[in-house]
This record gives sequence, structure tokens and C-alpha cells, in this order.
Amino acid sequence: MKKNELLNLIDGELLEKLFGFCYGRTRDSYEAQELCSDIVFALIKAADTEGEIDEPYPFIWRVARNVYADFSNDRKRHAEHFYEGDPNKVLPLIANHHKDDNSPELLNAVYHRIAFLTKAYREVMIMFYLDGMSTAEIAKRQNISETAVRQRLFSARNKVRSEVKEMTEINNKPVALDKINYVIWGDGDPLWGDPNTIFNRVLSKHIVWLCRKKPMTSIEISKELGVPTIYVEDELEVLAYGANGKYGLLRRLDNGRYALNFILLDKDEMKEAAAICTEHIPTVCDIIYDYIEKRKNDYLAFPYLNKNVDLNLVLWQQVYTMARAFADNVETKLWEKYFSDRKRPDRPFSVYGYVDYGKYYGGGWDSVDAENVCGYTKVHLVNIYNDYVKKHFGCGLNVSKDTQIQLALRAINGLNISSLNEAEKEHAAKAVECGYLYREGDMLYTKILVSDMKDKDRMFRISRELSKGYFEAQAQETAEKLYGLIRKIVPDYLLDEWRFFNNLANSPVFDSLIEVLIEKGILTPPVDRVGAEGCWISVAE
Repeated sequence: MKKNELLNLIDGELLEKLFGFCYGRTRDSYEAQELCSDIVFALIKAADTEGEIDEPYPFIWRVARNVYADFSNDRKRHAEHFYEGDPNKVLPLIANHHKDDNSPELLNAVYHRIAFLTKAYREVMIMFYLDGMSTAEIAKRQNISETAVRQRLFSARNKVRSEVKEMTEINNKPVALDKINYVIWGDGDPLWGDPNTIFNRVLSKHIVWLCRKKPMTSIEISKELGVPTIYVEDELEVLAYGANGKYGLLRRLDNGRYALNFILLDKDEMKEAAAICTEHIPTVCDIIYDYIEKRKNDYLAFPYLNKNVDLNLVLWQQVYTMARAFADNVETKLWEKYFSDRKRPDRPFSVYGYVDYGKYYGGGWDSVDAENVCGYTKVHLVNIYNDYVKKHFGCGLNVSKDTQIQLALRAINGLNISSLNEAEKEHAAKAVECGYLYREGDMLYTKILVSDMKDKDRMFRISRELSKGYFEAQAQETAEKLYGLIRKIVPDYLLDEWRFFNNLANSPVFDSLIEVLIEKGILTPPVDRVGAEGCWISVAE
């Protein structure tokens, strides 16, 4: 169908589905209405352009997801970084307002080149060549001067024109890189500077993989990938700089080569490392199960501030620390026998990972701090998540703008429903639905585990006792095997990162422990992965 027929599909049924999509992803009906309006507006703009759509409904939902991504500001549209499909299918959808400058051949080449331009250049090129915006419109959108836009456009255009000819002579075809993905974990405070946040382009992933095998120069990488050196140099600069200029995925050596700057395993290495720890999982899970049975009353005796304390919620809070206990035992053995002369990396945050081969272990642990919220001078929020528990929030949560969290804070000592206005009642209903609150008569109470800030440091004292020799024989055998693998795989300059190798190897323990405890009836997962499980709060008045 033609794009200008798109609006004929926007009937009442589709609008209802769109609004449901929006409501489930926003805080209330007011935000949902705003988001839904933005999606419809984007569809109207699309309908005002030339071209045809083979599959209209996938196109509509693709627009909806892209608009939501911009609306939430949590991620960038994938098309801004790299387009992995056939550009000839996309180019007919692009309004061509500059026919003199944009012949089909040049526009085709420009589209490929845009994917490799640095962000500042790329955004200007997309807006000017593909979106048909004027320099004045771009300046307004980017909040920069029109002179700056022209300067970026001039530099980018010169690069594009020269590389179009060069690429034609070298390959006689556009650049095409195979997909390659990684599972990247972080340790510490990601707000300090997580280098993985800028690790989303296909070219970047291939460069990192080449530098993992051996340190390489930009010229060597360019020849290996068949990509002009100018684009490789841009990517190398970004990858070595990282998110803050202090820690990147690559490091530049004195000889001008670039080398891997974090532990990264290929799929066979990850399988081998995980197998070493998996061998002892049945015994480890049995030990932890027996430990829980003996210490149930001790867990419940912790002075939570909730009206009612559920053992299931307490154990979901503790399960990561329990699983981590085996890795801690192995780490102690590795340090005592093999790595006592190695210093920990001196930085607030580190990453490590492996090539994605369809197996994803474990989950995540995100926390956030706030001050002067709902009568509390300090608030510490945490949520862990995995295959059984859905993530509630990330490290960047702004508590002052999260009404549901605020209601959970207000309801610690009970909150009368009659005291809420209509907008707050809607937020409260969603907070009940996601597990933050529960209702008892005319009162709302906080379901998330809550403790006094002064007790936060001893919250995991009972579970941490598992790290003190409970898996002595298993940890010793695991450490010996892991050391051999570490020495075979990890280059000497990354040996200070050996603890992260141990973390990767022990990843299966967390998943296995949860499965065993669920099977034995110790843990009960929330319905549809949404509940208070894995969340807790510490407060100070």
C-alpha cells in the first residue's frame, strides 16, 4: 500500500491497542495520552511522504516503538547507529528535497557512510540529507548555532564524497558486516562511566573482536574489515575514550596499536569456564538449601519496618548473596594461592563479558540513592532481576519523579486511600499491580521490604556467612582448574582482572540455585515476573 493510505488503518481498534501499549509503559493515563498522540503524529508525518509499505502493521508498531524510545530517552533509535537491512528498501521512503545534490547513487552511498560518521556529523547528515531539514531547522533541533551546523555539514560532506569514490574503487559494493553481539556485565558504579553505553555499533563490535585476538593498528583493522581507515580511527577513538575518558573497552599501546581492555571470552571459552563451576552446583545448592532451613527464623528476625514480613520476599532479597558465596570462596582460594601479588583495578566500575551464543546467565543488581523524599532525609533503593523477576528500575532512576516509589515510601506506616486524589489513586493502582503496595481495608501498605538505614550494612550478614568455608573442598578444586584456564586465555596485562573471570565462570550458580530453591518450595516466583520480589528500600528520617 502507498504511505499516504496509512491513516486509513488508524481506526478505533488500533488506537485502543496503541493506547494500551502506551499505558503499560508510562506512569499514568496522562503520560500515555501524550505518548499515544506523539505516535499518531509520527504516523501522520509518515503518511505525508512518498513511497509504499509492504507490511503496514509491522511498520506502525515499528514507529510506535521508535517514538517510545525517544519519549523515554532511555535508548536511541537503532537507525541512528547502523542499518543492517537493504538500503534500497529504505531509500524510497525518504523524501528527496535536494534532487540536485542527491542522485540515487550518491544517496545510496551516503546512507552507508552515515552509519560510520561520528555522532555529531552523523546527526547533521541524517537531518539534512535524509530528513530534508534546513540548516536553520537543524540548529533549532540540536540547540546549536546555524554556523556550527554548516561547519559540521561541510566537514561531513567532504568526508562522504571522498570515501564514496574510495569505497567504490576498493570493494565495488557497500560495507557489509556480519552481526556479532556480546553479553557484557558490569561491576561497581556504572554512573561513573560505563564504556558499554557507547558499544552499540556493528563496526565497534568487530573492532573489539579483532583487538581481542591481538593488538592492531587502525590500518590493519581497516584492511581486515574492508572499511576505510578514517571510520576505523573514529571508532578506535570512541572505544578507547569510553564514556568518561578514563576507562574504555580498548587501550592504546605505545606502539600505536590498540588492545582489549577488559575480560572477553569467546563462546567455547565461556562454556569451558562455566563447566568447571557447574560440576559442583548440585552440592553447592544442597548446602545452601540446608543452611536456609536452619536459619529461617534468623532471617525473619531482621528488624524490617514493614507491617508484615514475608519470608519469600526476604529470601529473594538474599538469593544473589547466597549464590555469590561460592564464587567468593573460589576467589579467596585463587587469591591466596595464585594472585596475592595482584592489585585490584583502581576504578569505580569495570566490565567483563563473553560472546553471545544464546545463553544468558544470571540477572542484574541496580540501586539508586535519593535525599529529602517523602519526609525521609535519605533513601536507598535496590532491585535485582533475573529470568524469574522483572526489573523495576535502573541506576538512573529519579525518585523525585517516580510517583509509585513515592507512594511506597508514604505507605511504610500505612496510607489511607481516602487521602489520595484521583491522579494518585491511579498511580497507587499501578503500584499495587507491580508489587510495590498491597491493600488492607481502606489502607495501603508497602510490600517492598523496608529497613532503617542504620541496619543496611548488616542486612546480608547471615547470607555472607556462607562465604566462610562452607564449600572448602569444592572451592579448592574449582580454583585450581580456573587458574589453569585463566593463564591460558587472559593476557598478562589483564591478569589484574582475574576476579571478573571468576565471576563469569560462576554465572551458572545463580540460575541453578534459584531453580533448586523453587523446586524445593523455598522460593515462589512472582506471577508474570512482576512483584515485590527482589526489591528493597532503606530509609533514614
